[in-house]
Amino acid sequence: KSAETSPSVVFENIQGCNLKCLSMLVESISRMAVDDDFTVEVIPERNVVVATFIKSIDTEEFVKKCSQNKRVKELKITARLLESTRSIKAENVPASVSKGCIIVYFQSPRNGGGPVSDVQLFPEKNVAIITFCDHKGKA
Repeated sequence: KSAETSPSVVFENIQGCNLKCLSMLVESISRMAVDDDFTVEVIPERNVVVATFIKSIDTEEFVKKCSQNKRVKELKITARLLESTRSIKAENVPASVSKGCIIVYFQSPRNGGGPVSDVQLFPEKNVAIITFCDHKGKA
């Protein structure tokens, strides 16, 4: 198994299942507890839910178990590993925050970051796009 396997799983075709239902499904399949062992987040722009495992789990095996689960099949939900990315979108960034401050924050190992190669600020939307030198920076 690759050490680079994503700790996050994307659930698509979720219209037949609310967040609570999906959380319970993940708990049932993984034998882990929401909030303690994993988190779930709705990404409304993509109409998906992302489960991120805090505790170590073989996410490839978990995805396989999902595809074999009777309830997941009935709901026509699909699960896949979240692909690695080098860029993230930071929201609710105050318009007064400088590029330098964002770089310092996201490069900090304390914040789970890594070397930043670029920052694009969109003060009118209170958004910044941070691009890391590699996909391991995950602030």
